[in-house]
Amino acid sequence: MTDNLPTETAQAGTSNWQTAVEIADARKATEITVLDLRPVTSFTDFFVICTVSNPRQGQAICDEIHKQMKSLGELPVSIEGFDAAEWILMDYGDFLVHIFSESASKYYDLARLWRQAESIPLPDISPRME
Repeated sequence: MTDNLPTETAQAGTSNWQTAVEIADARKATEITVLDLRPVTSFTDFFVICTVSNPRQGQAICDEIHKQMKSLGELPVSIEGFDAAEWILMDYGDFLVHIFSESASKYYDLARLWRQAESIPLPDISPRME
């Protein structure tokens, strides 16, 4: 089950937020988006946003991101919303991971709320929209 997950991405020069994107993609998250917030705010640099079809999928993505980041020596400042899994927020300081249920994604629409941030193209992920 972990055959397509990144294990040495950060050592190869990839940013940790990109590792989170690769994990979300490998775990079949949809609507994966990265917003560059550096010109807009100072509390974080990037948002990684993705949508999942059920709570267990969101929890599995969260678990795997946490596991991979820990192996790279990066622990989250906090993880919120894991049990309900409508909106799981993983705070890594310089980037935040938002794992949304389909209904929460439509309701909160972070890309619209942060529309002044630039969306970073992600050419190496599977194009999945549901």
